[in-house]
Amino acid sequence: MIAARCNAMLWIARIMFSWGIVCVLMTTMTTIWEFYLYRFLLGLCEASLYPVVYSLLIPNWFLPKERAKAISLMLTSLLFSNIIGGPLAGVLLDTTFFGLHGWRTLFIVEALPAVIFAFVFAFWMKEKPEQASWVSDAEKAYMKEELAKEEAKKQEVKKYTTWQALRDPKVLLLSLIYFLWIIGFWGFSFWMPQVLKSLSGWPPSVVAWSIAIPMTAALLVQVYCGHSSEKRNEKRWHIATTLFIGTFGFIATPHSPSPEISLLFICLTAVGVYGGMGVWWTMPTTFLSGAAAAGAMGLINSSGNVGGWVGPYMLGFINGHTGSFAIGYYVMGACMFLAGLLILTLPKSMEHKDD
Repeated sequence: MIAARCNAMLWIARIMFSWGIVCVLMTTMTTIWEFYLYRFLLGLCEASLYPVVYSLLIPNWFLPKERAKAISLMLTSLLFSNIIGGPLAGVLLDTTFFGLHGWRTLFIVEALPAVIFAFVFAFWMKEKPEQASWVSDAEKAYMKEELAKEEAKKQEVKKYTTWQALRDPKVLLLSLIYFLWIIGFWGFSFWMPQVLKSLSGWPPSVVAWSIAIPMTAALLVQVYCGHSSEKRNEKRWHIATTLFIGTFGFIATPHSPSPEISLLFICLTAVGVYGGMGVWWTMPTTFLSGAAAAGAMGLINSSGNVGGWVGPYMLGFINGHTGSFAIGYYVMGACMFLAGLLILTLPKSMEHKDD
């Protein structure tokens, strides 16, 4: 909401710079409580990044029919980071630079891009097309006219204040869906290497490289979903279908008869938890805009953060007490299935409106 009333690009720059500084500070930690403090500060610094991007920047630069594809392409960064991040971290952890142990070097390497891009966003990127010198006058006029039409259509239905948006039944339902979804998302992502190692018996080095396969599958499906949603002018079934695929992956994975089949089921699970995410984040802006959209997306994202704590903790707790992750995978599969069903209860009005 602060970003909606100020300059969104400067807010993004603040997020990146502060996150990078705290990441560098993590190289100085020597106690468990310092770790907890810095990890809390990292979360605090980055908390509003995605709500600001989804509610303000993407809607300012892309028309409604283009947003699912744009966000899907943007979110491939998460998958690319998983594909290259694991092997890169493995190399850095075993290396000493300038007297710094590998884990300290890793934090510095992570911080550098954030600090560099903080200056890029502060001095080069623009919040709206009309502020950008590289956009032609004709393009500026076209975007301004089309976005004004979109806003007028939203206001004809209902003009939301921030507090009205936070209490709106659709926003609360979206928050519940995302909570259930992220239980599976982070439970899967956090424990995936251990689960694959347990099922396959492969050594850690093979597991680390094998993770690139499900992440690549998820990346391809995520891009396809964004493209298909734009082409077919549809959202709900694109999201629900990927969640149902993830449900099958969660339920089938514990019954894998071989290492290769376990990797296949993990690929399906990855497709389920990642595939529809780009399309998902276009749904709130079908009926909200400005500060109302930013506040609603903050609430939805916060609900997901709670699910992101529940999923990994729940799976670890169940595995620790039963010696198996199977029950935890069934629970996460049930959460994904319920999220998919709830997606289909959303009104058809939360589709693209391009006419």
